[in-house]
Amino acid sequence: MNEVRTRFAPSPTGYLHIGGLRTALFTYCIAKKAGGKFILRIEDTDQERYVEGANEVIYRTLRAVGLNWDEGPDVGGDYGPYIQTERRGLYKEYAEKLVELGGAYYCFCDKERLAELKAVQEASGVNPMYDRHCRDLSPEEVKAKLEAGVPYVIRQKVPLEGTTTFHDVLYGDITVENSTLDDQVLLKTDGLPTYNFANVIDDHTMGITHVVRGNEYLASAPKYTLLYKAFGWEEPVYIHVEHIMRDKQHKLSKRDGDASYEDFIAKGYLSEAIVNYIALLGWSPKGEREIFSLPELVEEFDIAGLSKSPAIFDPLKLRAINGEYIRALTPEKFTEYAEPYIREKVKREDIDISKMAALLQPRTEVLSEIPDQVDFFDEMPDYDLSLYENKKMKTNRDTALEVLEKALPVLEALDDWTVKGLHSALFGLIEQMGVKNGYVLWSVRVAISGKQFTPGGALEVADIIGKADTLSRMKRSIEMLKA
Repeated sequence: MNEVRTRFAPSPTGYLHIGGLRTALFTYCIAKKAGGKFILRIEDTDQERYVEGANEVIYRTLRAVGLNWDEGPDVGGDYGPYIQTERRGLYKEYAEKLVELGGAYYCFCDKERLAELKAVQEASGVNPMYDRHCRDLSPEEVKAKLEAGVPYVIRQKVPLEGTTTFHDVLYGDITVENSTLDDQVLLKTDGLPTYNFANVIDDHTMGITHVVRGNEYLASAPKYTLLYKAFGWEEPVYIHVEHIMRDKQHKLSKRDGDASYEDFIAKGYLSEAIVNYIALLGWSPKGEREIFSLPELVEEFDIAGLSKSPAIFDPLKLRAINGEYIRALTPEKFTEYAEPYIREKVKREDIDISKMAALLQPRTEVLSEIPDQVDFFDEMPDYDLSLYENKKMKTNRDTALEVLEKALPVLEALDDWTVKGLHSALFGLIEQMGVKNGYVLWSVRVAISGKQFTPGGALEVADIIGKADTLSRMKRSIEMLKA
């Protein structure tokens, strides 16, 4: 098969972690760069970890970021089913075939014996491995036990001597001593395959040409190689990528509560920014450019750019990239994104949301920052009069009182309540007083916002909250200063 076929094969355990999403992204880029197919397969053989509704989370997340699959559970394809529990009969068939080929055997050891064996090995300081107790049972003994209904598993028959070598794109050829490999279980007593066996069977029968996975699976790769050899099949191209680390010592981990894709969306990050950032975790594009749309990532992606070093997740860089994407949005699109966050704090129906959004867009890196920037628009908060003290503007409480008492009648007489009209009125006052702009504008802004920092200056804030509210707030502030 000449067509490049890659697969993303998550387990439905609750949500899609950032590390899993990155694997999906790399896998997608490899396929699409080569004009190939990207396949989604759900690996749900570990039923103890299965979470109801998790498949839908996986579908929803991948579609949200644009990683649309060519074949998969809900779109079909020529190599289905694409959910492992629906392929149960296939694994039993191949496991029994492997026994016939001499690459596997029936094991009838019960849990009690295996637990006792493990305890003895651990007490002796020996790395726990199956002792191959059933490996050399005669065909007659096996037949008798099967006919008697004795529960069994099927184990891989690893060569006792020699070495096994496999090739990885990043790590090159890796050789291990066969004596270090365990006779792993391939088919469990319930008839379901183990993760490692199902991977090999599914990848082969689905025609997968390239396999991207975390480098924690390097230790399992020799067993995969032996399975491919036992069946007489060609191995896919292996690409074992490094972990994403929270810091130099700790991996990003679901179990430690590290964020999933949906967590970041809830925190106000844009889907496109998340995808862009995780692409840079363990992969380096040519040149200095770092902002890429998904089609641009596909075009730019090269396996040679993948790193063998762990990638440190940098929240500040994600924020910065998210800020770039926010600033690149059209005003209409940013308003659409921002409105729910604005409405968390601003309930007034007379407020022009699009005007507020225009002020917020250049000052926002993450959408969740918005509520704290706009909490004064609904009503004037209590504030500390020390806000009027500003050495740079040369203002204090006394100068503020003077400014507000002079600005109030000017604004009361103003009919053109727009930024342009407010500018004309207040800058006329500034010229009349013979002072710098900030001397007047700082005090007016504090008086109508109660804040040290606001999206927009005095003119924009006054324009948005309207004439009546502006004058009311100024009068209240004058009384506070007098008191």
